[in-house]
Order: sequence, then structure tokens, then C-alpha cells
Amino acid sequence: MSSSSCLLLSSSVPRIKKEAFANIRTKRDASTSASVSISCKLKPAPPCPLTLFFNSNPAKQKIVLVRSRTETGSGTDSDTDLATLAGEDSAAFDLKNQKLTSWVYFSVILGVVLFLLQLLWIDNSTGYGKAFIDSVSSLSDSHEVVMLVLILIFATVHSGLASLRDMGEKVIGARAYRVLFAGVSLPLAVSTIVYFINHRYDGMQLWQLQGAPGVHQIVWLSSFVSFFFLYPSTFNLLEVAAVDEPKMHLWETGVMRITRHPQMVGQVIWCLAHTLWIGNSVAAAASLGLIGHHLFGVWNGDKRLATRYGEAFEAVKRRTSVIPFAAIITGRQILPKDYYKEFIRLPYLTITALTLGAYIAHPLMQSASFLLHW
Repeated sequence: MSSSSCLLLSSSVPRIKKEAFANIRTKRDASTSASVSISCKLKPAPPCPLTLFFNSNPAKQKIVLVRSRTETGSGTDSDTDLATLAGEDSAAFDLKNQKLTSWVYFSVILGVVLFLLQLLWIDNSTGYGKAFIDSVSSLSDSHEVVMLVLILIFATVHSGLASLRDMGEKVIGARAYRVLFAGVSLPLAVSTIVYFINHRYDGMQLWQLQGAPGVHQIVWLSSFVSFFFLYPSTFNLLEVAAVDEPKMHLWETGVMRITRHPQMVGQVIWCLAHTLWIGNSVAAAASLGLIGHHLFGVWNGDKRLATRYGEAFEAVKRRTSVIPFAAIITGRQILPKDYYKEFIRLPYLTITALTLGAYIAHPLMQSASFLLHW
């Protein structure tokens, strides 16, 4: 057996036989004390005897699975120990790799988007937001039903466009499709949030725990923690704004070690906390709709990543779990000794500041929503 071998996945051949991946599985070399490991990088692999090209990404992304011999003193061949990465390092931010011009473009695009959102949707004199809310509200006198319909519309558009992403990017390109995706999803999200803020206390009261000792602290802490479960792609602001070409990432570090679907977990935590605090039927209906949407996202997200990344996703899936900490408890995910460093990064420091700012700005958010009369 040669001292090293690699499997390069790029974008030339549309299909690949399963046999090509047979040697990717971690195993012990009977002739030596060396072990075999798998890693994945978003850069060209080092020279190796075997190079195989594979088209798994219409956006021309490149995944490199490197199978190399690693000298280890132990006699174990745990898949988690040996396969350092089959996905990407999440929430990584290197200041020296940033371009000032990119962030200037981002600021300009953000300003234009907010201006158009205000003009075409939020402002009742020029936008269509109130007309949209009024049309949905005409379906029922029940705030619970209207809340669920608004979430259903948003979920259908958001998940539908996400599912059509591969096909859409082939037709109009990744940047144009991101503009379409955000341009449709953002107004619907704003409408749903504003309606919830304005009508969150209009339902039937199911319980009242706001004066109970410790409840406020539990709700505050739960809401704060929930934002640390944002999906790592959210941190790629330059891709979100299409300054950089948007990509479908396969993340594996950071919060992904805890759960493969952090956005769902964070949404469940947020919903349970707010339903506990508000304690009425409107909050319960909103939570039901949002949690249902994110549970669908678990299935749909795994399906899309499996289609895009194939064996690389399966490797990540084996080492992660949907239920928080399940993979860690069962030993499929072994945390590095310095795991905490994966959270001491600028994106998480920014999330901390923004979450605290959002809590302080709650009265302002509520006043602005009331003024819209949605």
C-alpha cells in the first residue's frame, strides 16, 4: 500500500460509481502501525496517485477528500478520531483575508435593500405589505389561523426556492438566484414577524406565568442561547448579500458538532421560551407553525446536501446528529480538546452584541410594528 492516496472531487464527471469510495472508509493497515484518515478542504489536494473528478455541484464548488496515512501511536481507528474534516470549518473569519471594497459593496447593497423594502413593502402609503396582510386576514377572523397562514406562505416560498436552488442557479446564476430568493423571502418574513408582534396577546390565555419567580430569567437566557444556534451560513454576510458568489456549504465544526441542524434547534428553543412567557393561543399557533417549518427543513436540508455532496455529506452525517449532543454522547463525535475556540470567533461575538441589542430594542421594535397597523 502506498504511503498516501487521495480522492479529489471536482466538477467534470456527472456520476461516479460507489466502488470509487470503497477505500474512503477508515481502516487499519495490517502491515504497519500507521492509520488512515480522511479530511476535506476547499483547496486543491496535494499530489497523489489517484485523482478522480466528480460533478456534484452546479455552482462549480470543489470538495477535496484527502485520504492520507497518519502516524499514530494508538491502535484505534475511530472514524471520528481519524477523519478530521469532511466538511468546512464554520464561523471562521480571518481579517487579513477581507477586502475593504467588498464590505463597501455590502454596505451599499444593504442600504439599497432596506430602502426598497421600506418603499415597496413597509410604508403603508407606497408599499404592498398592508394590502398583503389585509388579504390574508380576510381569510379568517381568527388571529391563530392568520398567523399559521402567514407562516405557511413564508415556509412554502422559502423552502420551495431553496429546493429549486440547483436548477435555478444553472439558469440564472448563483448571484441572481440569491437576489431572487432574498427579494421574495424578506418581505414575507417581515410581514409574519410584524403580525406576530402586533397580535401576540390577542389569543386565548392558556396560562399566566410572567409573574412566577425565575420565569423571566429562564425565558431571557433561552432566547439569548437560541441565537447561538444560527446556521453558520448566516455568518457569511458577503455571500448573503451576493457580493461573493453564494455557495451551499457543508459545515462540520463549531455548533455543527452539537447538532447538524442548529437553526431548527435554536427556533425550537426560541418558540418554547416565548410561548412559556406569552402563554396564549396565538403564541402557541406561531410556535407550531415555525417548528413545523424547521422540522421540514431538517429533512429537506439533508436531502439537498446529500444530492450536492454525496459521500462527503454521509461522512459528516455519521459524525453528527439532529438531536443536540446525541452524536457526542454516543461517541460518534469526539470533541477536540480546544473545542471552545470554535466559538471564540468574531461572528459569535457579533451575535452576542446583536442579541443583547435586540433585547434592549424590544420596545422600539414593538412601537414600530404598532405604527404599521398590520
